[in-house]
Amino acid sequence: MAKKKVREVVLDILLSIEKNQAYSNLLLNKMIQKNELSNKDVGLLTEIVYGTIQRRDTLDYYLSPFINNKKKVEIWVIVLLRLSLYQMVYLDRIPERAVLFEAVEIAKKRGHKGIASMVNGVLRTIQRNGLPSTDEIKDPVEKLSIESSHPLWLVKRWVSFFGYEEAKKMCEVNLLPPVQSARVNITKITVDGAIERLAAEGIEASYGELSPNSIKINKGNIAHSSLFKEGFITIQDESSMLVATALGVDKEDRVLDSCAAPGGKTTHIAELLHNTGSVTSLDLHDHKVKLIDEQVKRLGLNNVTTKALDSRTVSEHFEKESFDKILVDAPCSGFGVIRRKPDIKYSKTENDIHQLKKVQQSILSAVAPLLKKGGTLVYSTCTIDEEENEQVINEFLNNHTEYIMDNELADKLPNQVGSYVSEGKVQLLPHYFGTDGFFIASFRKQV
Repeated sequence: MAKKKVREVVLDILLSIEKNQAYSNLLLNKMIQKNELSNKDVGLLTEIVYGTIQRRDTLDYYLSPFINNKKKVEIWVIVLLRLSLYQMVYLDRIPERAVLFEAVEIAKKRGHKGIASMVNGVLRTIQRNGLPSTDEIKDPVEKLSIESSHPLWLVKRWVSFFGYEEAKKMCEVNLLPPVQSARVNITKITVDGAIERLAAEGIEASYGELSPNSIKINKGNIAHSSLFKEGFITIQDESSMLVATALGVDKEDRVLDSCAAPGGKTTHIAELLHNTGSVTSLDLHDHKVKLIDEQVKRLGLNNVTTKALDSRTVSEHFEKESFDKILVDAPCSGFGVIRRKPDIKYSKTENDIHQLKKVQQSILSAVAPLLKKGGTLVYSTCTIDEEENEQVINEFLNNHTEYIMDNELADKLPNQVGSYVSEGKVQLLPHYFGTDGFFIASFRKQV
């Protein structure tokens, strides 16, 4: 059986995402292994897959005048046209003739001569006539939605929360590739030592800008480095690293991480404790708990205990006031990580947000009695939605009068983040530092 060419694999991946709502990052890794692609092909595959997803609605706007009766066109043909147009519009180094040739060959192979002729006709007409202008869209919010390929309901929501200019900056930064960053395991190596070791492996790294134990990867793939395999570093976004820092752990603290998979924050807490104290790490699913265990083992940590458990039932398993610090890194819509997972912006709905808010509130309420008096509870999400953030913490405070906001949060975080902290909480938007969007709120349980 002949090996599939890169663009055929791209089409398979995009179709699976479209039909089955598969996660792009997981599917990408699976298909790379299955098709035994070269490093060069992996780079092209990744770029076309993520780029086509990121720009989906913009591409559909460009294609719409050239497709008669779209409802009658099979979905694989639409996806083939999208990925081909993405290359023509956004990838300068690929000759258009090569894009057209590949698209027609795939259409012949998957369909028939008539479909191949239609694909060829659409792409050549666009090549000849150019793209339709978005200037015809008079409503600025709708125009931003199309130009940045974000659902209109979502852009309207962001405009209502942050204003048009901030929403525009967010939409634009979401189209840029994410920065790869990593956390240095300070129980094993210094940041300088990690940068030197990576350089010896041909990986170019520099100091992170936001978190004290972070590095940015400028060239190379750290997932394949011996430093990663031997547990000296963990792949993690810099804004995500701020969550464990916000807890302000002291040696010998007993800490609960109530929604812990895949284990990035659990292991960070354990490292900040310098392998003292204890971290009890919970997740609802057994297979996700195994991911945490793998991380703990790789990093050589011995102060973490994992358990498959619904955090909403913690009172049945732990005594009241049995933890010094508690982290609720709650399940959320994930709108802060669209750069890494572009399919999120199309798969989530407003109803999902309403349902998630209920889960977030129930987890917070369930863990609240487990914190010692004088202890710290941190609530965090990788979203930028006020309903999941400010509204959740306001309701928590209304229902739990023994808790107050922690006014020391700014002191625990790096200076450049401190200026964004207000009354014990901080909302980092993706364009502030080029990191994931993150929300962190810190509470103190009164004595």
